[in-house]
Amino acid sequence: MRPGTSEEIVQSRKIKGVTMANSVLGRFDAIAVIEADNSEELTKIIYEVIEAHPNVVHTETLLSMFTP
Repeated sequence: MRPGTSEEIVQSRKIKGVTMANSVLGRFDAIAVIEADNSEELTKIIYEVIEAHPNVVHTETLLSMFTP
């Protein structure tokens, strides 16, 4: 994301499916945890909402296979 804009992305907590979003230090500027019922729903949230944000330059998606 563009420098100084991570707080805007953290506001994505208000997007349906985003259960947590925070600014972080290190390789990434922000992290969002998304819960979706299927891959189509996940794809829609990532590509049509998160990546469509004008300050998002790059995303990396990691899938959690196991939940406690």
